[in-house]
Amino acid sequence: MKYRIGLGLAAILAATVANAEAVKPTQVVFEDGAIATSLSGAPGDAANGAILMNKGSGNCIACHAVSALSDLPFHGEVGPPLDGAGDRWSEADLRGIVADAKMMFDGTVMPSFYKTTGFTRLGDAYTGKAHADGDVQPLLTAQDIEDVVAFLVTLKE
Repeated sequence: MKYRIGLGLAAILAATVANAEAVKPTQVVFEDGAIATSLSGAPGDAANGAILMNKGSGNCIACHAVSALSDLPFHGEVGPPLDGAGDRWSEADLRGIVADAKMMFDGTVMPSFYKTTGFTRLGDAYTGKAHADGDVQPLLTAQDIEDVVAFLVTLKE
């Protein structure tokens, strides 16, 4: 009987997580620059986070050095090295920094990866033209943010 109840609770929990709706960029709640809860409602995938560190809209290594990714070329020096990030910041801090670093570090040049409003001179990718009418999409999805954070918490000294 206990086994059936446990399975039932597990199924309900799994369905809740699977059906969880991502927090919209305009609804994110920051507390001292940190975001306490998952933006996607699902755990992050550290392996995918490592891929995002180098590719697509993430491309963190363009500005940061990461020893764990030393097989990848062209690590940047604009931002601080991310070695030990999992020791320096909590998961909530890292989520806030990746989503919108300006909420924690006023004046930073780090882009806001989960923001869709409040831009000055918003452009249309690399066309040299102003953004066309319509919704602005964040650079990373809620799940992408969770994946990058899952990778960053593994970076220990």
